[in-house]
Amino acid sequence: MTILTLDNKALYYSFLSGAKQVINEKNSLNEINVFPVPDGDTGTNLASMMQTILDEAQLEQTHQATLMSLADAAMVGARGNSGIIFAQYLNGLLESLENDETISLDVFIDSLNKAVPYAYRAISNPVEGTMITVMREFSESMQSMRHKSKDFVNAITDAYAHAKVALQNTTNQLKVLKDSNVVDAGAKGFVHFIEGFLNYLKTGNFEAVQKTDADIAISHIEHIDNHNQTYRYCTEALLSGDSLNVEAVRSAIEKYGDSLVVAGNSRKLRLHIHTNNPQHVFYDLRNFGNIIDQKVDDMTKQYEVAHHRKYRIALVTDSIADLPQEYVDQYQIHVIPVNLMIEDSNYYDKLTITSDRFYQFMDELSTYPTSAQPNIKTIENYYSFLSSYYDEIMVITVSQKMSGTYGAFVKAAERFKNTATTIKVIDSKQNSGAEGLLVMKAAEMIAENQSLDAIVDFIEHQRDAAQILVSVQTLKYMVRSGRVKKTVGIIGKITNLKPVISIDKTGEGIIFDKGFSLKSSNKKIMNHVQKVHQSPGIERYAIVHANAPERAKEYALKFTELTGNEPLYTMDISTVVAMSAGIGTVAIAYLERMDSTS
Repeated sequence: MTILTLDNKALYYSFLSGAKQVINEKNSLNEINVFPVPDGDTGTNLASMMQTILDEAQLEQTHQATLMSLADAAMVGARGNSGIIFAQYLNGLLESLENDETISLDVFIDSLNKAVPYAYRAISNPVEGTMITVMREFSESMQSMRHKSKDFVNAITDAYAHAKVALQNTTNQLKVLKDSNVVDAGAKGFVHFIEGFLNYLKTGNFEAVQKTDADIAISHIEHIDNHNQTYRYCTEALLSGDSLNVEAVRSAIEKYGDSLVVAGNSRKLRLHIHTNNPQHVFYDLRNFGNIIDQKVDDMTKQYEVAHHRKYRIALVTDSIADLPQEYVDQYQIHVIPVNLMIEDSNYYDKLTITSDRFYQFMDELSTYPTSAQPNIKTIENYYSFLSSYYDEIMVITVSQKMSGTYGAFVKAAERFKNTATTIKVIDSKQNSGAEGLLVMKAAEMIAENQSLDAIVDFIEHQRDAAQILVSVQTLKYMVRSGRVKKTVGIIGKITNLKPVISIDKTGEGIIFDKGFSLKSSNKKIMNHVQKVHQSPGIERYAIVHANAPERAKEYALKFTELTGNEPLYTMDISTVVAMSAGIGTVAIAYLERMDSTS
């Protein structure tokens, strides 16, 4: 079959076919991911971007409009180094194509040649032996075919063969690849894209996904160096604006880490950096445009999952579950952040906006922040990554009466119904420290190698024995967040009302008791806890607070004296919870002792 020009439809479906081929190879790409860090998620990241292309790119009236749709979808879905570089590559193709009805091979080759520098410019420190190397060599091979053939199939078939050779050579170009006896995962993803693209041109069949060539790459890691990682978080942002400046953004952010990639145009810009301080990155980014999407991956956790997984069940929760980082790390708990909208920009609870930063301007905002459940696509991506390493996933969420987070986790799990991965989502009917204690209990049972069904049954029973009692210092924040009506706030201010807030057995927030001073509300909490301690008893408890370390310390001393045990932990609460409860809040969360025969 001879193809002398690409019309709009052929361009569109060739790209979609390439995208499907990359998705098909997700696991093989994850398995060999060792550069720039061995976090085992290159396949997941590329597959996520390709799925966004499949879901959102449209066949438009002209090939330029179609390619713009493809490029925008890629920029929105881009994740990780490789994804953002690939998205920039597509933007380069878009910028260099003329608005003709069809594309000749010469025009296509010219566009490839101009797209490669775009990809290189996106990277602060380009490294050969990676995706950009194979992109460049593929383009050079296409250039060499300019005077040999005018047929797309012949030219791309020849260039594809050269790209496979270039891919194999990456093993010798980077020491970390050579030591591990693998090719670069991002480069391999690009070669798979060419493979799918070419397959459509040969067959005209978009549904067909060709089986990978046996000689395309080494498919397993023989050795991995010790994990010497300088930065913990793979941090990304998608900005929108009217006149975004790539170089200005690069200059402002590069001080926070390494592996910086900035790609996009004046309308949309995607940034990637490895850092230990994602909150600083996002605080600075808000000066350049609206943050409309973000990603923060814990590379340390990803590396451990990929190479030193402790348990057969993945335990997932949301950031509203207040649990110290040392517990999260010890039990390899996976935390997906809830979203916080501040001044038209989106932030991740506990990651891109921390409590101490939030408290600094909490009283200064003219429009009070709002919260939102994690994006379903974000959860799907997380499930996709975990399903590469676990057969079972258990999720414990904040009460569904308080947030749409439970529903988002359930909805995202539907895509995995017909896969080998079992996903169970549990409504904790709690929040904050009480949710954290339930997550901790589940983690301990997973560590004891108990079955998923047994753990789910236990937690669903145990959640009825969980409770949190919150001493609110002022109703001001509950009024501003909409949790309490303004009239109630006015009456509360006049009467010096200091309510004790809790959650009932259905997961609904309630006023548990009322005091007219902090001393009286504290006494009511103490009296209640004393009754529970006497019967049925308190198995464990934690103290959480909103920028009130001294009040929390007093609580810890009092309840240690009352129960004879120190709190399991004392910590600052989630930014999302602090937004409603307000500065000065202190709470005790506990689990009642359960009858061993229950």
